[in-house]
Amino acid sequence: MPRHSAAVYRRRRLAALLGLILVLAIIGAAVWLLVARPWVATGGEDPGPAPTSSATGTPTPSGSPSPSPSPSADATPAVVACEAKDVEVKAVTDAESYAAGVSPKLSISLTNKGDQDCTIDVGSSMQVFTVSSGSDVWWRSTDCQENPSSMIATLTAGSTVVSKEPVVWDRTRSSVETCAQENRQRAPGGGASYHVGVSIGGFPSASTTQILLF
Repeated sequence: MPRHSAAVYRRRRLAALLGLILVLAIIGAAVWLLVARPWVATGGEDPGPAPTSSATGTPTPSGSPSPSPSPSADATPAVVACEAKDVEVKAVTDAESYAAGVSPKLSISLTNKGDQDCTIDVGSSMQVFTVSSGSDVWWRSTDCQENPSSMIATLTAGSTVVSKEPVVWDRTRSSVETCAQENRQRAPGGGASYHVGVSIGGFPSASTTQILLF
């Protein structure tokens, strides 16, 4: 067989070397595609299921009721102040008629007509008794009141309470200018009719109570 020249052998070796390099490049590209998975980053189709995030808390079994929160002190509704529509106010007297020289004793009755308990100031500073004859107001308890007090009380729904310490009317005409006078005008007797009204905390009695003085 004829011998080829050295140039031919060099070309053959170069061609073989280039072929080997091409094969290695193809293998490397295939390996990179398997490892890098570029379809995930570019929005291509993902061959595997997407990972799901797990809840951080303890799961509740399906079908079981959720636990109810236990009541706390803050959940208990506070007793609110009484409103005029819920409170019935009446003037109470210790008698219907009074003999000469006997002073009427006046009290107040409170009824909670609502369906909820409520609070009200029942102190003497909030009570105003009036004694009138027709349109003439003879006496007002606050004109010469001494040491007025305040006392918050709770009225139970549907209950009625009456003040324990009555206010005494001395059968004279009252005035803030004549509190210290001993000769104030006295109310006529002989069967004269007078009407007692009262209000507490701005809630007036719906009607007055009649008394007779002799």
